[in-house]
Amino acid sequence: MLGVALLVAACGGGSSNSSSSAQNANSASGNAAGGLSISTAQGADGTYLTGASGRAVYLWVADMSSKSTCAGGCAAEWPPVITKSAPTGGGGVQTSDLGTTTRSNGAKQVTYNGHPLYYFIGDSGAGMLNGQGSNGFGAKWWLVAPSGSAITSAAASPTGY
Repeated sequence: MLGVALLVAACGGGSSNSSSSAQNANSASGNAAGGLSISTAQGADGTYLTGASGRAVYLWVADMSSKSTCAGGCAAEWPPVITKSAPTGGGGVQTSDLGTTTRSNGAKQVTYNGHPLYYFIGDSGAGMLNGQGSNGFGAKWWLVAPSGSAITSAAASPTGY
């Protein structure tokens, strides 16, 4: 619990470099050279979308359009899913539902069914769903179903977060 409090405190600053956080998250996954493939995985709450290295991707209900409103400390804790070229779909993901939106720093953030997609810094690998149901930065974060809708079941949510 102390680690989570420290992480939240560290991410709460107003002068975070969100572009470098997002770029680091995607460079480590091998996405720096081209388009990202969005696929699916199965979990306690059903089938959800995944990005690089099978990491779960989330949507934030505060994003009311395809334009991301998560920046600064928010983007440090919830790195945007970034791609260099058109994203592709696999494993039940409709490529026609994939797109991009341009962030304020010029990076291309992947969208699915109009929702900007994010990773959670607390998910270090495939199968980790620590961000599910979180209320970080004033709104809920949910896994994304292949249909493009939010998976609002909190069965995978960590307790006390």
